[in-house]
Amino acid sequence: MKQPHPIEIIPFSDDLQDYIKILNYEWLEKYFRIEEGDRVSLSDPKKEIIEKGGFIFYAKLNGEIVGTASLLKKSGTVFELGKMAVSGKAQGHGIGTVLLEHCIKYAEELSIEKLVLYSNTRLQSAIHLYKKYGFQEIPLEPGLYERADIKMEKHLM
Repeated sequence: MKQPHPIEIIPFSDDLQDYIKILNYEWLEKYFRIEEGDRVSLSDPKKEIIEKGGFIFYAKLNGEIVGTASLLKKSGTVFELGKMAVSGKAQGHGIGTVLLEHCIKYAEELSIEKLVLYSNTRLQSAIHLYKKYGFQEIPLEPGLYERADIKMEKHLM
């Protein structure tokens, strides 16, 4: 059965750059707080993510940008899945799942060996989703994100 409103995933473009900040600030303000690192990376995502070898994707539903996720380059073979957010008004449409699947597939196509992510165990639905897609908990190094209390990884190759 065809989805009534298919979710389209589109890549970063200059005219869409504000959405990564808008969407991430929305969920950060709801669950945590905006950290200095967030302000830096989200205020200039082209410089802080794209020009450093990373990728930003947006989810579009009914012609509106309602979600985002990024692959942040850590090394030639390791990327961080991060800056993932879905608008509160678009929750329940499976947008987070579609973004996650897209990022995994994209990383596999680029022969990225491993994806890592940082999250918080308060976000049970997100943790469940990551585990469902094969991410496993690994030791968390301190200091990267104040809000992170769990680190996970997925080997792609």
